[in-house]
Amino acid sequence: MALYVLFESASGYGLFSADGLDEIGQNTEAVKSSVTDLTRFGKVAKLVSFHPFKSAVDALTQCNSVSEACHRIYGFLFSGIMTDELRNFLEINLKVKEGKKPKFSLGVSEPKLGSHIFEVTKIPCQSNEFIHELLRGVRLHFETFMKQLKPGDLEKAQLGLSHSYSRAKVKFNVNRVDNMVIQAIFLLDTLDKDINSFAMRVREWYSWHFPELVKIVNDNYLYAKIAKFIEDKAKLSDAQIPDLTDILGDEDKAKEVVEAAKASMGQDVSPVDLINVQNFAQRVIDLSEYRKKLHEYLISKMNDIAPNLASLIGEIVGARLISHAGSLTNLAKCPSSTLQILGAEKALFRALKTHGNTPKYGLIFHSSFIGRASARNKGRMARYLANKCSIASRIDCFADRGTTVFGEKLREQVEERLDFYDNGVAPRKNIDVMKSAIEHAENKVDIDGALAGADDDMDTEAPTVPSVKKSKKKKSKSDATTDGEPMAEDKPTTNGNGDASEDVKSEKKKKKEKRKQEQEQEQAVGEVNGANGVDAEEDGAGKKKKKKRSKDQDVEDVQVVSEGKKKKKKKSKSEEE
Repeated sequence: MALYVLFESASGYGLFSADGLDEIGQNTEAVKSSVTDLTRFGKVAKLVSFHPFKSAVDALTQCNSVSEACHRIYGFLFSGIMTDELRNFLEINLKVKEGKKPKFSLGVSEPKLGSHIFEVTKIPCQSNEFIHELLRGVRLHFETFMKQLKPGDLEKAQLGLSHSYSRAKVKFNVNRVDNMVIQAIFLLDTLDKDINSFAMRVREWYSWHFPELVKIVNDNYLYAKIAKFIEDKAKLSDAQIPDLTDILGDEDKAKEVVEAAKASMGQDVSPVDLINVQNFAQRVIDLSEYRKKLHEYLISKMNDIAPNLASLIGEIVGARLISHAGSLTNLAKCPSSTLQILGAEKALFRALKTHGNTPKYGLIFHSSFIGRASARNKGRMARYLANKCSIASRIDCFADRGTTVFGEKLREQVEERLDFYDNGVAPRKNIDVMKSAIEHAENKVDIDGALAGADDDMDTEAPTVPSVKKSKKKKSKSDATTDGEPMAEDKPTTNGNGDASEDVKSEKKKKKEKRKQEQEQEQAVGEVNGANGVDAEEDGAGKKKKKKRSKDQDVEDVQVVSEGKKKKKKKSKSEEE
């Protein structure tokens, strides 16, 4: 049986034939020793055909198709993996007659690629260690087989294809990239530490000249601005109070700064030293302003990437969870129990090692909900909040459209849970909240689409609400009443103007009247049953008393009889005597 080998290079597809090989010649060790020798390997491998790529873009598409065939052969993208060029190239050079068994086989580098080729073209393929050694020899001596290639052409093609392939694999969706959020939150935390340490250095440095300013101005950013504005305390006068008021935002503090400068106990500093202090204070001011801009950028990116998670737990805590998990997808894959202790891995493993108590929360502790809960309910609140964060992250990761409806509804649930822990108010069920969230999201999408496609003549101030399609799902037991009527939460159908029709309104009135009558009947029956219950209790108490009386009478009768017998015995004894 003839053997052909398919070789994929950066410049095109090559088909080689392996002649003069039998079972003894297919020894792997023998092939390994002969691969490096061109004189011996050239007698075995011969070029049959070569199909060059048209351009670098064509080479990239062919390379992507081969890689997809190797990794996603059993996926849903099965059709379309093999390109038309490769199929035509194989069918032209290797013809398979219908109804006859082919007298050749094709060697490929990947077995999955071979199975795909066989299913599409019916060409038998094989992939083993012997084929890999043949391909290694072809790759090593490919330039000698291709005499039309100039020196250096193959290296250029390989370099260009590798760059384009790597660039295509690294491409991502610019609108929903979570890597930017990870870098932004890391930089924000670093800036907080740096600004804090630099501001303390400014305070310590400028306090040699004006020590009283530290107690008057507590904010680091305002202190740096005041230090840069004052420069030399000896030059500060009442004329500069309006400027100080603009910086501090309080006229009383501005006057206090001027009075403290007049009676300051600090030492005099040379102008060169003051210039250095001012330059360093300006750096702190610039870093603080950049930190504010970075915070705004992080909020905007979180609203684009994970709007539900941001509306539920906040942008900063949500970004920290995403950065600690590695990506939004990894966070969505985490169960709620893992999400609850993200950031507390050291404490967890320490507790497992020492057989102590495991931590109740990690990064999620920075949420305001945990702080508002009481000490005994912090653990339960963290578990419940982690559950809702897991739901929100999965919606953000796998939803087609970004919306904050689910995050707002989940936040309402967490608020209700807090009220339940504090005041005992029963919260709503999760299924009811999710149904209302889905309906609200669908209505919002429909209204947005109607407003976008409306004509200019239509009144956009009061848009009509479109009809809501009822879902054909099975109703649960909680959704149905005992008499089979729908619950009050079900929304009525609407007409074209968005108002409920008269028939629906009349039906609703009838249902309300029926429910009122049923409630009144139940109350009346309850009252009757209550009265009957009281009478029955009285009857029962009377019967118990009668039973007790009868028992006492029996005891008394027995005692009387026994005393009579004793008297008779005494009389008989006395008579005998």
